[in-house]
Amino acid sequence: MITAIVLYNLPDTIGLEECRAHFISIAPDFLKAPGFVRKQFICQKDGSVAGGVYMWESQVAAEAFYNGPWRDGILARYGNDPTIQYFETVALTDKATGIAGALD
Repeated sequence: MITAIVLYNLPDTIGLEECRAHFISIAPDFLKAPGFVRKQFICQKDGSVAGGVYMWESQVAAEAFYNGPWRDGILARYGNDPTIQYFETVALTDKATGIAGALD
């Protein structure tokens, strides 16, 4: 499993509440992405930076997603290119599912 942390700057015209409303409206679309597992949508309280913490089945799946229409949408909507960091997910604790420890 791969965790990707994605961040981009928001223009002054988009604040925390506008960001929240947009993220809620697009959240279901991520379920269609090949290799997608989970996303936490994030936004700084001052509305200056937003992004997500994603979990993917592989880095190949993540990179395919980020290098497609998604990136074009980020550039068009926010006017800047996101920063993306990839991490190997070595363990997980998830209270909702009760999973704690190694990923199988």
